[in-house]
Amino acid sequence: MKIQKLAFTIDGEYVELNQLLKLEGLCESGGAGKALVASGVVKVDGKVELRKTAKIRAGQVVTLGDVRIAVH
Repeated sequence: MKIQKLAFTIDGEYVELNQLLKLEGLCESGGAGKALVASGVVKVDGKVELRKTAKIRAGQVVTLGDVRIAVH
């Protein structure tokens, strides 16, 4: 399994986790992003994150399956 590495540059202090998943094209809507997070398949910095609107800041890494998003 090959890891797909993406980079996301935030345009402010933070981006909400469900919105990040939508903006990176990993789900179709913010609601779908919330469902993904609630199902326990999304990790932030290696730990399962269940807060749908967790504030993701520069320097953090979000993982969903074989997709890794480095936030800048």
